[in-house]
Amino acid sequence: MAAVVLAATRLLGGSRSFGAPAHRQFSSGGAYPNVPLSAPLPGVPRPIFATVDGQEKFETKVTTLENGLRVASQNKFGQFCTVGILINSGSRYEAKYLGGIAHFLEKLAFSSTDRFDSRDRILLTLEKHGGICDCQTSRDTTMYAVSADSKGLDTVVGLLADVVLHPRLTEEEIEMARMAVRFELEDLNMRPDPEPLLTEMVHEAAYKENTVGLHRFCPTENIAKIDREVLHSYLRNYYTPDRMVLAGVGIEHDHLVECARKYLLGTRPAWGSEAPVDVDRSVAQYTGGVVKLERDMSQVSLGPAPFPELTHIMIGLESCSFLEADFIPFAVLNMMMGGGGSFSAGGPGKGMFTRLYLNVLNRHHWMYNATSYHHSYEDTGLLCIHASADPRQVREMVEIITKEFILMGGTVDVVELERAKTQLMSMLMMNLESRPVIFEDVGRQVLATRSRKLPHELCALIRSVKPEDIKRVASKMLRGKPAVAALGDLRDLPAYEHIQAALSSRDGRLPRTYRLFR
Repeated sequence: MAAVVLAATRLLGGSRSFGAPAHRQFSSGGAYPNVPLSAPLPGVPRPIFATVDGQEKFETKVTTLENGLRVASQNKFGQFCTVGILINSGSRYEAKYLGGIAHFLEKLAFSSTDRFDSRDRILLTLEKHGGICDCQTSRDTTMYAVSADSKGLDTVVGLLADVVLHPRLTEEEIEMARMAVRFELEDLNMRPDPEPLLTEMVHEAAYKENTVGLHRFCPTENIAKIDREVLHSYLRNYYTPDRMVLAGVGIEHDHLVECARKYLLGTRPAWGSEAPVDVDRSVAQYTGGVVKLERDMSQVSLGPAPFPELTHIMIGLESCSFLEADFIPFAVLNMMMGGGGSFSAGGPGKGMFTRLYLNVLNRHHWMYNATSYHHSYEDTGLLCIHASADPRQVREMVEIITKEFILMGGTVDVVELERAKTQLMSMLMMNLESRPVIFEDVGRQVLATRSRKLPHELCALIRSVKPEDIKRVASKMLRGKPAVAALGDLRDLPAYEHIQAALSSRDGRLPRTYRLFR
């Protein structure tokens, strides 16, 4: 017991006796009696503190190989890397083919190849390096990506080259892809959130039967028609080295170039090495128009608390391509409009001070959703507002949205503009904390422009946006024809000509209609 007391008193800095407590000598009263806390201590080296200047510590390096393939990398601290191949191909290039090829290729990605006899063998190879893989297609880009340990870079690039250039595309795999496509189409039509379907419809209305207006999802009637021969004819024209970027984040550039030369230079793809003969170089033609889909939405979500029946409207106007200088003001305008669902827990960063919250959702309790979206491509762009409400209030909902479009070309408050700019920069920087997002940013920018704007450059462009820039781009946008997508009970949907007239008016009001019988 005495030993325990002795140990405890030593730990507490006291003495064995229970008399007057011992006094410690603190630095303030001993060695440095007269040194204030704001001054450096004598004899102690001056500390060097880390600084944050907003600049990237690693530059994005780009090398073009002899066959036209670009290799882009951005080094980043960490054990893991993200590497992938981005290809300038997608549904916009399917005008001369059966629609849905890109959708099929997405489902067939990372299937058997010349070197790997099954998808399982590919996944087991990646597993040895802690890797995961993914393939995503959009209207203008196809992306094959792998995240794995940096030490396995050689294996990863070899695997990617095999997956992209030497897929077997067996009949069994194509049949499995058909099943996956059918399931995805069924899911698209059944889900309570109709945003993906409305986005598809508004593109179809905006760019009638051309480029980005072509179906991103495979039409049901084409599922059985797409086979190995059709896929090879498409791959021969669009999976060429000059349309590809090998991008990597978290690796040394020279090592990536070395791997690219080893696996992607001089290799003969599975569909042959004949020169492309039928590459679609069409420029997007904005047409405007309306696409309507009458549907009973009352049974969308059954259960103890069923989802209310809603009618969904999306109205869009042509903006600009991401290569134009006005792309940044449009991005700020989109952030300024903001919006979201009628229920939100609020709090910082939720966008509760955006226009669609303040002017729409906060004032009209019956509206379930009002959200702004901006889609941008290399030759065009589309700024949309999606709104949903009870079918009986469709006309009023459309008028509220047309009024918001008209207000975009009006006075811009300096405070709301600064808030939108800060929110856009915050979102940009937060997203670029993620390695896969940096990879996609590097790949897409180099694919489109052969170089990359770094985050601090983009932030400088965002900061330079002025109220007159917002007013200018909005006024220019409002001179175009609208694209309208409507889903649900559409009995009270205003005529397309009336929506167009409202967007051409000063106040955004729909023309008055008079009916003898209600």
